[in-house]
Amino acid sequence: MTLRYAFGVNVPVHEGIVMYETGSSGRDLVWCKAQSSVGDGACVELAPTDGMVAVRDSKDPDGPVLRYTAAEWHAFLDGAKKGEFDHLV
Repeated sequence: MTLRYAFGVNVPVHEGIVMYETGSSGRDLVWCKAQSSVGDGACVELAPTDGMVAVRDSKDPDGPVLRYTAAEWHAFLDGAKKGEFDHLV
């Protein structure tokens, strides 16, 4: 694991992350998704933008993009790591 500057803070970057650049709705963002994502587009993609985290559905790359502050994203990740959303899948 290494630390890289992303989303306005130094964050751990694991080897299982795939990053790539793409244009979406006129914006060039560096999107990433988990390497374990399946090839049929069943994944969520993330990108740093304006100090926030952008999130989109890989099946609809030109569709809506949700944006979260670093604090919101960290709160979500903390809950996910603690298993607070496991009952949803």
